Amino acid sequence: MTDFTPFEDLLRGHAGLLEDSTHDRWVRAQALFEERAYREAAVLLTELLDDPGDVVHELTDVRLLLARSLFHSAQLDGTIRVATELLEHDPNEPYAHLLLGRSLQRKGRREEAQPHLRLAELLGGYRT
Repeated sequence: MTDFTPFEDLLRGHAGLLEDSTHDRWVRAQALFEERAYREAAVLLTELLDDPGDVVHELTDVRLLLARSLFHSAQLDGTIRVATELLEHDPNEPYAHLLLGRSLQRKGRREEAQPHLRLAELLGGYRT
């Protein structure tokens, strides 16, 4: 790769050399999150949800990492949407309740946030 590789190609891992499997995108999204490149991770994770392909891991994991990426990049409306979708599939996911509650708090919707923050504390021991 050169210093002039387009951003989209870097995200997708395309340098014309490697096949871009679903697993590769998942691993790359996790690495971007660990590097605190939250917006870039969110792009890859959104693509994974739009086209899950041969995903062998739970989509709950993808949704949770996407919600975390959106939250850390201050995309609160996206965090609320994804955390709500995640909770529709897995209502006992404590970290999703925490993300949803904190996002609602940040948007000034404290009353809506309280039940989710309480559930995060009860289900996962998260202090709120």
